[in-house]
Amino acid sequence: MIDLQSILRQYWGYDSFRPFQEEAIQTVLHGNDALVLLPTGGGKSICFQVPVMASEGVCIVVTPLIALMKDQVEQLKKREISAAAIHSGMSKNEIDITLDNCIHGHTKFLYVSPERLRTDIMLARTKQMDICLLAIDEAHCISAWGYDFRPSYLLISDFRKIIPNVPVMALTATATEEVRADILDKLEMRNARVFKQSFARANLSYSAFGEENKEAKLLQVLKNVPGTAIIYVRTRKKTKELADWLVQQGISAQGYHAGLPFRERSDRQSAWIKNQTRVVVATNAFGMGIDKPDVRAVIHFDLPDNLEAYYQEAGRAGRDEKKAYAVALFNQIELEELSDSIERKYPPIETLRRVYQSLANYYKIAAGGGEFRSFSFDIQAFTGIFGLPANETHYALKLLEEEGFIQLSENFNDPSKIHFLVDNRQLYDFQIRYQEIDSFIKVILRMYGGEVFTEYLRISETEIGQIYFAQEQEVIKKLKFLAERDIIAYEPRRDKPQLTFLTPRYDAALLPLNIFEIQKKKDRDLKKAKAVARYASHTHICRTLLLLEYFNEFDAKECGVCDICIKNKKTETQKDSGLAIAITRYLQKELATTPRKMRHAFENIPDTTFLITLQELIEEEVIRYDDAGKLSLTNKTQH
Repeated sequence: MIDLQSILRQYWGYDSFRPFQEEAIQTVLHGNDALVLLPTGGGKSICFQVPVMASEGVCIVVTPLIALMKDQVEQLKKREISAAAIHSGMSKNEIDITLDNCIHGHTKFLYVSPERLRTDIMLARTKQMDICLLAIDEAHCISAWGYDFRPSYLLISDFRKIIPNVPVMALTATATEEVRADILDKLEMRNARVFKQSFARANLSYSAFGEENKEAKLLQVLKNVPGTAIIYVRTRKKTKELADWLVQQGISAQGYHAGLPFRERSDRQSAWIKNQTRVVVATNAFGMGIDKPDVRAVIHFDLPDNLEAYYQEAGRAGRDEKKAYAVALFNQIELEELSDSIERKYPPIETLRRVYQSLANYYKIAAGGGEFRSFSFDIQAFTGIFGLPANETHYALKLLEEEGFIQLSENFNDPSKIHFLVDNRQLYDFQIRYQEIDSFIKVILRMYGGEVFTEYLRISETEIGQIYFAQEQEVIKKLKFLAERDIIAYEPRRDKPQLTFLTPRYDAALLPLNIFEIQKKKDRDLKKAKAVARYASHTHICRTLLLLEYFNEFDAKECGVCDICIKNKKTETQKDSGLAIAITRYLQKELATTPRKMRHAFENIPDTTFLITLQELIEEEVIRYDDAGKLSLTNKTQH
């Protein structure tokens, strides 16, 4: 029998599984499909990673974000587990070698985007692999009801047909009832078991404050809640502005967004993880896949477009199960803006066709060509050349991506990579013939080891130069010299975002846009935005209950720790002044009445509030019980 606890302890350092984890693991180990719904920080990755380490073969993991792929691969490698990713920033040779390593058993986890599953090379090589599990991460993306719908996820059921006996595990932190049903249907999951943990987080206190001066409230929250924090804003510009303002207030903070240079992003993230920086002000991609359990506060300075995103982002607080806070700040104008922003996200269909045609012209792609070709993409240059409005173009590109025609990835300063194309013997012969570069090759081998012969490795030309005592340009020149002689494959770093065409180019007038579905999605997004406004502006229902109701959980109890529950507790333990006046006026008319009759007259008032108010009025000698057991005003009150 497989000792799953030993595997968990060996690679992850945990002594026991969390609720549902082991049951989900056993399900796929027995060859059955599983849908795993765990809140953010609930340990979803363990559910598919442990059974793979207990099995022979490779696991293909489908995930939507390149940044998430890279982070997961790095996390596994730190645990001495072999893992790789394939994404649009890679060359054909690099992809080729990565897939070969999966075939020959050198890799346990292969991370890919859903779009990659339809490529000829992926389909051909998959048939040669020994695959033990297909894991679908962020599985809500498969559903049009989800908050980040990716049509390419719908192709996964076709991919399954070439690996019919491989179990599938779909995982997500946020799924309404419609999304859950959609995942099971679209993935054609067989006899799937559904593992669902309550979305309630006992240690997380939710609050929402309507504030005209949000900066002042933000400062108050940060002063009252010590420890690290994430502040979410909508725009890149605001990440810098708000971080700079916090620094002026004496709080250690840095901005973070996908447009920063790779090294700067990495340094800022690392400083925050190590608690060298207290606060990160970020756009919404920050935090996904990052393993930092001691975040004490997540503050939404700007409200997101839907409660799925809010719940997932807020859930990055308190993953160590200690007390943490999720705070939303808003004003009335912003509540109205939620719906307006959805309207802007859906430009006219003709705009979509015009942007698509402009892309084809920009990259000189003939009809029927361009599938899976990637290009550096500068949106400012693109819109300037074709006279397109920048904001509308941005949303048109997003819709074209959602419709599965293109993919956008921000590979800012994606590190350079090399791979040796010759074996040791051939390399030795080359070094004998080219003595002048022998010492340079030895430096590379010393720095990066034998792995450069089996896979592409990230390199730093600057670091090589420091060891080799040469300028960066000299290092690049020597790398190109080796590449020109087919000794290495050299992929210089890219400094611009990449745009990939996912289908052969269509005639723009015939572009098969699903207009009806786009309108349906717009209507759903508007409904979701209204749910956010309702959550933020509600004043009497427990915040946790509001969130759970949205995710179709109706049997939970009030959390007792959100702003509304705390307010209600205070109300329940204090005399209600308005109620006291109403009781006095009632007794002025009724003169004397039984407690039962009076309670019936105030039946809309909570029991605790009514009894406390009545008790205090008696203690203050405003009212009294008479000998007949009736309530009446005292003589001094009547006068």
